[in-house]
Amino acid sequence: KKYKGYGFGDTSQKVIYLTFDEGYENGYTESILNTLKANDVQAAFFVTRPYVTGSYNGVPDSELLKRMSNEGHIIANHSVNHKSMPKFTDENAFNAELTGVEEAVNNIPGCRMSKYFRPPEGTFSELSLYYTQKLGYKSVFFSLAYLDYNVDDQPDPEEAKAKLLKNTRNGMICLLHAVSKTNVVILDSLIKEWKSQGYEFKTLDNLPS
Repeated sequence: KKYKGYGFGDTSQKVIYLTFDEGYENGYTESILNTLKANDVQAAFFVTRPYVTGSYNGVPDSELLKRMSNEGHIIANHSVNHKSMPKFTDENAFNAELTGVEEAVNNIPGCRMSKYFRPPEGTFSELSLYYTQKLGYKSVFFSLAYLDYNVDDQPDPEEAKAKLLKNTRNGMICLLHAVSKTNVVILDSLIKEWKSQGYEFKTLDNLPS
């Protein structure tokens, strides 16, 4: 609370804040965006600089970032190099990990970095939280995540969906990795199930102050 860090949002309401981490493009973001659009859900995408400046099958990732922006999603910060932030005790080195991504996103026409930062690995120190806040960012962690990021060992879709639904809570910030084939398979039915249970989707801009 002291450093504007969030693990949950509004726990008094049946609200879900859906977020995706984007370390690199694995060919699934377009499908994720299609599913979000079909279900009228806005999400946040936490991107690294290699993602922002990268490409997949010859198509620049910047085209996906433009689409995120055009469709009302939040583009947020996941650092330049995806390293544990408490290791950056030098303030200038720490700042460069955030400003490097921010500048890369802001250089894409029509895109703007929102001031939300997800520390890689979920690791933090009081100093790293302080530096983050000093840059005008809110630290956004997560209240629901699962082992979905190993592309060579993807979880069974039905088991993954059951696990996520079982652990759903009011006001949760849900972290899904966009490199996950399983997430692409289950996302549409997962969103529909959440909605059928009475959950509403809000963006990080609606986090309680």
